[in-house]
Amino acid sequence: MTLHPHFFRLVAVALLLASLGSLAGCNTTEGVGRDMSSAGRSLSNAADRNK
Repeated sequence: MTLHPHFFRLVAVALLLASLGSLAGCNTTEGVGRDMSSAGRSLSNAADRNK
């Protein structure tokens, strides 16, 4: 099975767009830290509820 020659370019562009979208949502390094902290708290709370 061979991949289409433009497959890797398409994957690279998709990853770039996804990362730009996530950076735009956070806007700053401080925002990234807050988002990560919030995600960690949510995960921890979900784990506590499902013990």
